[in-house]
Amino acid sequence: MHPLVAVTPTPVHPLPRLARALGLGEDQLWVKREDLTGLAGGGNKARKLQHFLSEALSGGYRVLVTGGGPQSNHARMTAAAAAMHGLGCVLVLRRPDDTSLSGNLLLDRMLGATIHWVGAMGFDALNQAIVDVAQASADKAYPVPIGGSSLPGAKAYAEVAQELVAQLDFDLVIVANGSGGTQAGLAAGLGDHAKVLGVNVGAQDNIEAFVTDLAAAAAQSLGLAAPAGVAQVDQAYVGEAYGVPTKECEEALLLAARTEGLLLDPVYTGKALAGLIARARDGRIGKDQRVVFVHTGGLPGLLSARYTQWMAAALGS
Repeated sequence: MHPLVAVTPTPVHPLPRLARALGLGEDQLWVKREDLTGLAGGGNKARKLQHFLSEALSGGYRVLVTGGGPQSNHARMTAAAAAMHGLGCVLVLRRPDDTSLSGNLLLDRMLGATIHWVGAMGFDALNQAIVDVAQASADKAYPVPIGGSSLPGAKAYAEVAQELVAQLDFDLVIVANGSGGTQAGLAAGLGDHAKVLGVNVGAQDNIEAFVTDLAAAAAQSLGLAAPAGVAQVDQAYVGEAYGVPTKECEEALLLAARTEGLLLDPVYTGKALAGLIARARDGRIGKDQRVVFVHTGGLPGLLSARYTQWMAAALGS
């Protein structure tokens, strides 16, 4: 496997100016920079793709098939991983109203991926479509679930949890919860669901049960005890729907950018930080707690036509 699929360990550093703006102590708020994994713009999916690639390459597969929304970060990084290893890549994407090339979709095409458009469908139906496209492929094709959120992907983030423990003492990790695999893996690695808060972005239903079950499976696979408790998911910041930005998300993006030079996205990390901001302001983050915000990447999505127009309007330009 190419050694640069994921550049690790990723750094952890404090966010003192953002912490002060939220009424927290300067040492209370830190960020785990999973946006700096290096693969085609970076992001958390690089960690998961190492595990999926290992299975695909050892099995003699010639094509990777995955899917998601039209601005899927996971799709973009899967296309890059395939290109690095001389594999084909097919992306099964929900067709948007505007299919012009911008943001992640532009990068998908630059990386050589074939786009297979499908209509509006739910999370489970889209995962099945990925399997169906892989099975119909003329070449031996390996299906990768949406977001890499299955056992191999969760195991990758159990390893990240242990990496983080070696870097810093902390009380709580806050992360965006889209397809659930990152939160599940972190909980498996830390051994306690109470140490990980996922902020739901609305990608799938019944996410708490999914994360709880996947975390237990990941822990068992790694020879660890199942994490205590059940998945902790904040449902308050989804907004109108998955992918639809909110005013809280807008504030989070601008506050992170203007206090720390930290660039987030409107689908995942912006909504996750909005959840963190609310907890800081209403006192749910105690004065003796150290919190780590996991930056999972996603900047290319902000540069898509849809979200560029949204942010430009917010800035008054």
